[in-house]
Amino acid sequence: MDDQGFRTLLRTRKMNEAQIEASIAIAERFEAYVKESGRAPSAETAWAFSRLLIEQGNNTEENYIALVHYCRFIKNSEMFVAFLELVDGGEVGDNLYRRVGERFGAGIRDEVFAGIGVAPFGTPTPDKPAYLLPVIQRLTARVGEDACKEFLSASLRDLPDEYFLPEREKFRQASDIDAYLRQRKEAFVAELEACQREGRLFYAQEVTDEVLDFVRNDPEMGGGKREGNIIYETKIPYMTRKYLAEPDPTLKRYYACHCPWARQAVKKGDMRLAETFCYCSGGFHKKPFDVIFERPLKVQVLESVLKGDERCRFAIYLPEEALERKGK
Repeated sequence: MDDQGFRTLLRTRKMNEAQIEASIAIAERFEAYVKESGRAPSAETAWAFSRLLIEQGNNTEENYIALVHYCRFIKNSEMFVAFLELVDGGEVGDNLYRRVGERFGAGIRDEVFAGIGVAPFGTPTPDKPAYLLPVIQRLTARVGEDACKEFLSASLRDLPDEYFLPEREKFRQASDIDAYLRQRKEAFVAELEACQREGRLFYAQEVTDEVLDFVRNDPEMGGGKREGNIIYETKIPYMTRKYLAEPDPTLKRYYACHCPWARQAVKKGDMRLAETFCYCSGGFHKKPFDVIFERPLKVQVLESVLKGDERCRFAIYLPEEALERKGK
């Protein structure tokens, strides 16, 4: 490994020397694992190494972040995405366990997690549905579908209000709600254009001319479109280039799905996870508007790859004063 080159990259991430040394150590360990195992540098190899880290108790967020940086440094996009998926949304397992107890009580929490437990941090993407699916099924049976949807619509991600305060200010500076939505769209497209221009991934996907055209031509994607007191928002596919080119309906849904806790269930055709869980994604999309209007809003999942649709589409319900204050 080019230790000096990797060290230089890590310094751009504002790490101290101890963190840099620890990052180099785990990267060297992974590099040795790939060589000794004879595995190809692939997503499957990244997942296998993660299982080893879990087994040895070394599945720390810091180690996974270091591996994300390492895979970016060696320009292996497949392993970069695999490790990134283990960090992004990695809090969902613990949050689900804790929040079920807070919302429904320790008795129901212990009941729905019995014999399953909490997915450890770093659980490989293919293994995640086995933890999540039965818990959501049991919770739905125990508290009812409506209560489960309402619970999940708060999202299981860590989404601090402070992160979205700039959106509140942008909304207040906009002439009306529709102008704000146009600005969101323009900012989203500008970010995609910057990714293409600079040759970097947008989260985990390549940005091509086809991807840009697809996003630009969908009025609901990247910003949302208002009709009355409802904002309709369609999620950009997780792998848009592959999504657009894929004729197989199952794989097309797989390329659409962002959620590492659900994606493998889509690929395997195990749709028992059901669209109920997509209310977590709906909560993610409504969060900026929760902060803008300083209250939790209602969201509805209109379309979902987990119920057989080719896209995920949400309806976010605005409070009445949003229209009174900002036009018709």
